[in-house]
Amino acid sequence: MNQTLQDPQIETSQVAQPPVPPATEHPRFAKPQRVAFVEACWHHDVVREARFAFLKEAEARHLTHVDVFEVPGSFEIPLHAQVLAKTRRYTAIVAAGLVVDGGIYRHEFVADTVIKALMDVQLRTEVPVFSAVLTPQQFHETEVHYDFFRRHFAIKGVEVAAACAETLHGLERLRGQVAAGIV
Repeated sequence: MNQTLQDPQIETSQVAQPPVPPATEHPRFAKPQRVAFVEACWHHDVVREARFAFLKEAEARHLTHVDVFEVPGSFEIPLHAQVLAKTRRYTAIVAAGLVVDGGIYRHEFVADTVIKALMDVQLRTEVPVFSAVLTPQQFHETEVHYDFFRRHFAIKGVEVAAACAETLHGLERLRGQVAAGIV
């Protein structure tokens, strides 16, 4: 029993409080950035955790213009990413999907194909494309695995938002240097 918390003479302000970490102030962009988030619907209850975490972290990093697009599965993401990149409306595209065993294709083939295609889109269009398309070595349709991957996708959503913002800041600086004749 904790005597301190039960003693009415001790004020709450005297009870040791855990330190609150300082809020991280992220740099702002010179120009507004618009990001497309392309999400596969297979295992939607898992994949959407990446979107939720991405949107929260993106807002903290001043990426406030995010459009969300849903596609049936991860295999459909690259084509959508390419069409979106070619519109020139988006300064970045983020892909999220979970590729597991099953269906007519091996999951390694699908995941590898998706990642290579996303890289091709990025290089052809000069619009950065980020991937939170994951393929576990072992995935079982159990609640324990679903819970694990929901948490894992939330972590990946934060990580991909950080990578997106940092890359866009770097490109903004680089393009400014190119325009100024520095590079």
